[in-house]
Amino acid sequence: MLKMKVQGLMFDQKNSMAVVVLVDEEEKRSLPIWIGPFEAQAILLGLQEVATPRPLTHDLMASVIRSLGAELEKVVITKIIDNTFYALLYLKVGDKEITVDSRPSDGIALSLRMKAPIYISEEIRSSTTLAVGEIDDKEIEEFRQFLDNLKPEDLKKYLGYGE
Repeated sequence: MLKMKVQGLMFDQKNSMAVVVLVDEEEKRSLPIWIGPFEAQAILLGLQEVATPRPLTHDLMASVIRSLGAELEKVVITKIIDNTFYALLYLKVGDKEITVDSRPSDGIALSLRMKAPIYISEEIRSSTTLAVGEIDDKEIEEFRQFLDNLKPEDLKKYLGYGE
């Protein structure tokens, strides 16, 4: 397994999708994962450590895990099938380890809130990572600005209703 961290978010204008970019600790390899706008917002709030007046979904999940006396040990992005990534949450309850199926975006958003490490499997590392330098910092900053200005009515086209 290779330990990763969130480098940032960017916007893929060609596909009108958000991309979360993970990099290894030495920042030699990166892994872009295409996600939806709500998932991007959850990750961005976690990156910025924004406290909301009421708990959002990932805040609620973190609260439930802590209330049960458990901890999130790690998030592992395990495989990719038909361009869809899969992940597992590794929870520790006492001396017992529990794994829970997760979308990578949810695992990442939760790991940011609970300060848990993110890993990728060897399968993911060998088949889908890119050499760092292929990601444009300008695109990442443009996407951050896009998310900062995002309004609910802007999301209609992503949700399948409206125009």
